[in-house]
Amino acid sequence: MARTEYYDDPEAPEPNSLVVAASAVVTDDQERILLQRRRDNDLWALPGGGMEMADSLPGTAVREVKEETGLDVEITGLVGTYTDPRHVIAYTDGEVRRQFNVCFTARVTGGELAISDESTELRFIDPEDLVDLPMHHTQRLRIQHFMEDRDRPYLG
Repeated sequence: MARTEYYDDPEAPEPNSLVVAASAVVTDDQERILLQRRRDNDLWALPGGGMEMADSLPGTAVREVKEETGLDVEITGLVGTYTDPRHVIAYTDGEVRRQFNVCFTARVTGGELAISDESTELRFIDPEDLVDLPMHHTQRLRIQHFMEDRDRPYLG
């Protein structure tokens, strides 16, 4: 199923669902950031996804990282909350969602890097190499907030 992301676009379809989601900035010992190239839109993104009824938000981030990358992680902090109503995601099945995303920081505790059916590529990427990657600006914003090493999480 393909998806199209809109931001502040008057042509964007009206949302018909609100999804609570979590993502994670996972770093390795060289301070590189784990990104996946999404199969549904061919853009690079942090691992993450929707919360299930039995999940906590940190648990959602841990589960999604495992499902999408094969890695086990431990949550180490909070980057911020991302709830901008100008960001709309439309799927080919007719769902048009607004997402309430909480982005965490995490470190690898085990597992092996493995591509899932949701991605075509996984890489730990040096922050200075991020500028050349095709990525939605909402993903770049989360990474930027992480890189700023803020005293407090971003609330937006």
